[in-house]
Formats: sequence, C-alpha cells, structure tokens
Amino acid sequence: MPKILQFSKFALRDLIATAGLPLLLAVLVCALVYWLVDPFPPTVVTLSTGQENSSYEQFGRRYAAKLKKQGIEVRIQRSQGSQQNLERLKDPKSGVDIAFVQSGSASPENAGGLQSLGSLFTEPVWLFYRDKYELTLLTQIKGLRVNIGPEGSGVPTMFRKILSVNGIEPGELVLGALENTPATVELLEGRIDALAFSSAPNAPLIQMLLQTPGIRLFDFSQAEAYTRRLPFMTHVALPRGIVDLGRDIPARDYQLIAPTATLVARDELHPALVDLFVQAAGEIHGGAGWFRRRGEFPNAGYNEIPVARDAERFYKNGPPLLQRYMPYLLANFFERMWVWIVALGALFLPLSRVLPPLYVWRVRSRVFRWYGELRTVEQAVSDVPAGERAEVYALQLERLNQIEERVNQISIPLAYAEELYGLRSHINFVRLRVAALGAHGAHGAALPELA
Repeated sequence: MPKILQFSKFALRDLIATAGLPLLLAVLVCALVYWLVDPFPPTVVTLSTGQENSSYEQFGRRYAAKLKKQGIEVRIQRSQGSQQNLERLKDPKSGVDIAFVQSGSASPENAGGLQSLGSLFTEPVWLFYRDKYELTLLTQIKGLRVNIGPEGSGVPTMFRKILSVNGIEPGELVLGALENTPATVELLEGRIDALAFSSAPNAPLIQMLLQTPGIRLFDFSQAEAYTRRLPFMTHVALPRGIVDLGRDIPARDYQLIAPTATLVARDELHPALVDLFVQAAGEIHGGAGWFRRRGEFPNAGYNEIPVARDAERFYKNGPPLLQRYMPYLLANFFERMWVWIVALGALFLPLSRVLPPLYVWRVRSRVFRWYGELRTVEQAVSDVPAGERAEVYALQLERLNQIEERVNQISIPLAYAEELYGLRSHINFVRLRVAALGAHGAHGAALPELA
C-alpha cells in the first residue's frame, strides 16, 4: 500500500473500539426483543373440525385453503363434534391448536387456558322425522327412536337440555348415538323415527334431507321461549322457498332455535395465527346467508370463553393499517417488532451524542499521547550535571529519532492530519533545542514550553 494511503486510511480499528460495545449491546437487545416478541408464527397448525360431511369439516377445508396462501399449513383432524373438540383443546397431548366449539358446550369455569376467536355462524337444531308422524310439540316425540349423535358431539348434551325444559326424561324415548351419515341412512330406511342435527345449512346432509320426500322438519313454534330458557340459543327463521324457490321448498316458514359456532384456540396460539384465522373468518363467514345478514358474522358475541385481544381488536377496527397494503407476514413483522424499533431508538439516541466525541478523542489520543514522550525528553535534559551532558543529550536525540520513526507509522484519517503534522513539527523543535544545548554546552537551561 502506498505510504500516502497507509497514512490517510480510515481508522476502522478506532471506530470498532469506540462503537463495538454499544453495537454488541444493540445486538443483544434485538435478540432479546425478537425472542420475546416472536414475530413469525409456526408454519403448521392443527384444526379440529367435526364429522364427515359436516359443516365444520367443510369450513375447515376453506380455512386451510385461505391460510395456505399465507404459507401456513392447516392440518385438519376430524372429530365427533363440539364436545370432543373442547376436550382436545384442553388436552396438551392432543396436538390440536384450534377448533370449532358450539355455544353452550363450555362454561367460564372450564374455559381456563382457552381463548375465543369469535362467533362464526348460527347452526340451527334440525330435527328431521318421518312424515307418518304429526309433531307440533316436542313432547310428542316420547316413545320415538331419535338419533342425537355420538357423545363427542355437542348435540347430545344440548338435546338433553332441550328435553329437560320440556319436562321430558331421556328414558321416555329411545336415544341413538350414531354419527350423522349412518344415522341419515337409518332414517331413510325407516329403522329410526327422527334425527337431530345442529349444523349450518350448507352441510350436504341438511341440504339433502330438506328436499327428501317422506322426511319432515320439526317447527320450533315456541322458539322465542326456548331462547329465554336456554340463553346460548337464538331464534332464527327458515324462510319459505329458501332451499328451492322454483319448487317452493320449504312450503312455509319454519321457526328454529340455534346455538352459535365459535372458533376456540389455546391461549398459547401465536398472535399472528390468531390474526390470520380471524381475517379468514371475516372472508368466509362475513357474507349474507340463510340465517344472517352481510357483516353480522363473525363477531365477538355469544361466547362463554373470553375473546382473544387481537380478535376483539379486529372486530372493532378491522385489519391493521399495514396489513391493508403489505403482504401479511411482512406487515405482521413490522407490527410486532415496533418494540424493537422503540428499544433501538432509546438506545441509539443517547449513543449518537456520546459516540462521535469518543471516536474523536480516541483518534486524537493516538497523536496526543506522544507529547508525554516529548515531556519526558525535556525533563531528561534539564539540570544535567556538566560531566554527563554529552552522553544524556546524545541519548535523548536518539530517543527523539525513535519517537519520530514511530510517529511516522501512525495511520490516521485525513481529517485529523493537522494534529499529526503538528506533533512532527514539535518533535523537530525539541530536537533542535537538544542539539543546540549539546553544541553550545548550555548549563541545563530548561526548554521552552511547547506551543
């Protein structure tokens, strides 16, 4: 390297020595904040749905398709229904992160460790029966064979509550526990008399049974009274012709009672996944349907389980600002790492005032420390006995030569070259004074102070 470049090269070592510790501290702060905030969600999540051909399973597939676009794999686990989903969520060994749970299945007492992501849709109680019966009141089903589904679903518990408010004991009728698909076959074959579902109307079995000759739908004409006795129920109406306007199916309005399907997750579900599921819920369930107006669902109502803070914020304010204009994962990173930005700002604001003076002091100190050597030479030639002067002067001149040689090796930025050239001139000044003392045999006169 040419000497001029070696002389004027940037003092990188001084910069590292000055800013190294603060930079290391900043890196540690960033690592700590990243660990605490955990901005990137897991790429795999398990969703527990429902029985084969159920609305839960259909909606589960739609959630999986939505989140796949964001790089999240949703693994679907079938279940008997709401009750089993709730049990899986409360069992850490099940591996289930999120599930569909029907209102009325949980209570505040057994909701520990869980959070609701909101209510998604109403799922009416569909009581289908063979048309050889005339059922106008629920008490008329005494003695009939009624399938209410396996115990893992939410229907058995809910239907027993419905029987209870009607003063009917479970032993007064024959209750079956088949899954929905085989139970439908049994109803069509006449081996059971009635079949109780609780499902959104888009379930294939519901659609089929509403249009099957010989099968009737029970009209809960006392629906409003049911909602007062069972607070987790709502009163909904199935309008005439909603299934098929051309064929006028159904031929009249039906009054139904309906619990609400909710999306429930474990407390430790990553907040970014909460955001993704809630936004997917808005797209999937936000439109108009048989029992809802556009924008009515999803919402934060009808929940026995506390609603997640991120979900509640979405229902109040919509998606965050950045997520409206940026890809989700990138927007989520900036939204969740604002703590990191604040922490770095709090760290670097004072450092920006302290580090430049420290750097200047360190660079100049590489020049200024040699003035101590010059002072040592001055002291060495002061008050020297006459017999020792020649030897002392010669020794100090040699020492000055060594100092100058070492000073010439100093690498310093051009901005501070003035201090270096000033030092070299002062070395020469001291040399001239020492040489003058030796040549004229001066009697220990003190050297003048350096400028």
